Amino acid sequence: FQDISFNTDKLGEEKQKNDILRHLLEDFAKPELNLKPSRVGSLDVIGNAYEYLIKHFAASGGQKAGEFYTPPEISDLIAELLDPQPGDSICDPACGSGSLLMKCGRKVIANHDSKEYALFGQEAIGSTWSLAKMNMFLHGEDNHKIEWGDTIRNPKLLDKNGDLMLFDIVTANPPFSLDKWGHDDAENDKFSRFRRGVPPKTKGDYAFILHMIETLKPGSGRMGVVVPHGVLFRGSKEGKIRQQLIDENLLDAVIGLPEKLFYGTGIPAAILVFKKSKSDESVLFIDASREFQSGKNQNQLSDDNIQKIVDTYRSRETVDKYSYLATLEEIQENDYNLNIPRYVDTF
Repeated sequence: FQDISFNTDKLGEEKQKNDILRHLLEDFAKPELNLKPSRVGSLDVIGNAYEYLIKHFAASGGQKAGEFYTPPEISDLIAELLDPQPGDSICDPACGSGSLLMKCGRKVIANHDSKEYALFGQEAIGSTWSLAKMNMFLHGEDNHKIEWGDTIRNPKLLDKNGDLMLFDIVTANPPFSLDKWGHDDAENDKFSRFRRGVPPKTKGDYAFILHMIETLKPGSGRMGVVVPHGVLFRGSKEGKIRQQLIDENLLDAVIGLPEKLFYGTGIPAAILVFKKSKSDESVLFIDASREFQSGKNQNQLSDDNIQKIVDTYRSRETVDKYSYLATLEEIQENDYNLNIPRYVDTF
C-alpha cells in the first residue's frame, strides 16, 4: 500500500471527502454486495471484479493502459501453448497487473487439478506492481513472489548465490520497442545476458528476449513472448542476435496474430516460442493474422481461433495458407529473416 495516500485531497476538501467515503461505506453495506461464501458460493467475485475493472480501464485508458494488461484471449493462448505442468515455476519479467501469470497458474489447476506451482514476476512501475500484488491476493494466489524494479537494469529474481533464478516457464508481453531500456550498462552486464550482442539503443525488444532466454531451466525451460513484427526481420545488431538464437536451435515457433488485439496500439504482434531442449531443428510458422472476431475498435480471438493455433502448434504440420514447418537451411537461405509471408504463402 506504499503508493496510496489516505489523506489525499483528490476527493475534495474535508467535508466533501467525508461525504464520499460515507457513501462508499453505505454502498458496500447493501445486501447486493454481500459477498459471503454462504451467498456467492465458490464464485471468485472479488477477483473477477478486479480483473474486469482492470480490463475496462485498459480499454478506455488508451496508450498507457496497454502497459499493464494483456488481453485475456492472448494470455489464454500463451498459457495453452506453454502447457504448464504441476510443480512448474512460472515467471513473467514484465508482469504488469499479473494477468498473464495467473492464467498460466490457472491452466495447472484446470488441466491437472493441482495447485502445485509457483508464480514469479517483476514490474518496473510502482503503481502497476501494486495492482499485481493486489490481483494475486484477491485471487487467492498464495505461492507468488512479485518484485518491484527494472528487469533489465536491476533484475530482482535472484537465487541465494546472487545469480538469475531459472524457471520452467518464462512468458511476457514486454513493452514494444522500448526506448532507453538500459543500453549503456548492457555491455558490462554482470549476468552476461547480452553476450550474443547488445540490442540497439532505441529498441529494447531483444533485451527482454535475451533476459528471458537466460532465465530458462536447461531441460524443461520454455518461453512465450509477445513482440512487434520488427523483431522478426530488423537487421544489424538485432539480426545478429536473431541469427545466434536460431543457430542455437532455441526458436520453436513464430505465430503471427491479427491486428488491433492489444489496447492502445493497432499494430499486429507475433508470439515467439522458445524451447531449451527441442527434438528437431525446424521452426513452425503460423499465420493466424486473418482469423479473428472483429469488434468496434478492438479485435478478439475466439475459442476456435485459439484452438486452431494450439492444435497446429502441437501437430507441427504445414497447413495450406496457414502454417509452414521450416528447416534451419530454409531460414538460413532467407538470411535468418523470420517475416512470416516468406514461409506461409497466403496469396
